[in-house]
Amino acid sequence: MRRAIAAVSVVACLLPSTVTAQAAPMNPVDIKEWEVPWGANTRPRDPFADAQGRVWFVGQQGNYLAWLDPANGEFKRFEIEEGTHPHNLIVDERGVWYAGNRNARIGRLDPATGAITTFMMPDPAARDPHTLVFDKQKNIWFTVQGGNYVGHLDTRAGQAHLIKAPAAGSRPYGIVVDSNDRPWIVLFGTNKLATVDAGSMTLRTIDLPRAEARPRRLEIAPDDRIYYVDYAAGMFGRYDPKTNQFKEWPSPSGANARGYGMASDDKGRIWFVESGVQPNKFVGFDPATEKFFSITDIPSGGGTVRHMMFHAPTRAIWFGTDTGNIGRVIVP
Repeated sequence: MRRAIAAVSVVACLLPSTVTAQAAPMNPVDIKEWEVPWGANTRPRDPFADAQGRVWFVGQQGNYLAWLDPANGEFKRFEIEEGTHPHNLIVDERGVWYAGNRNARIGRLDPATGAITTFMMPDPAARDPHTLVFDKQKNIWFTVQGGNYVGHLDTRAGQAHLIKAPAAGSRPYGIVVDSNDRPWIVLFGTNKLATVDAGSMTLRTIDLPRAEARPRRLEIAPDDRIYYVDYAAGMFGRYDPKTNQFKEWPSPSGANARGYGMASDDKGRIWFVESGVQPNKFVGFDPATEKFFSITDIPSGGGTVRHMMFHAPTRAIWFGTDTGNIGRVIVP
């Protein structure tokens, strides 16, 4: 394990933060939801569409993996190691990769046989793998929120490398990979973004413009600009790595919007869910106009939408809800 940390400061360009407390419906999208048969208390979340059209998801509290076939509404459940409580999954031709949030591992399920391959964390302090994302080589970058690490799993060698976050309580959370295979991370316990140089495995942090900001998820547009939601203060922001400049907009529902799950579509538009209002609101932002252009109430209420995935072949955004549903939006 190698550890190296550097911090930089950037200049913010902010818009006024005065907004109305509640957003009105605007250019709504069609949302379809399927009720998960094992109950909302199993916390179905983090769906990921595979090449066969099935939509995989985890039951974080129920300790399972499962898929939904949206063509016929069929569900199938897979049992995994006791005590795993998977937080997130991603899928490729080798299987279903999942984060063992309570047993310090990344697992891979073979859906054909049910066999599980386990990749343990090299340091037991990395107790709670959180969010996984593939790079172009099909290796995995991941976060470890409570353990305070950013990690990289060489999926062929089966070896994980850990990089300690810069301060106690940094809480590495959402993670994405840009067009140059560079990971970007939000440090939810701070007002910082972070990135890692894969060659040297060194981590660099970037301060958001406001000390009170707490970024929770992020997305990358086709031009590699970074978009994030500020869970603490109801802001939505953009960071341009080429210029080191920020720009922020108040979320439509105001300071208590609590932006959470995010996705970027094939037109470069950014979608996120305001989880601080009930029902949750599914919000679209167009970087070309720098305006919010769509706001839709989630029919089940949502409870909280924690993570989303855009599936380019079907132009669908998939999400899970704390109300026990798997949801889909076909983006316009």
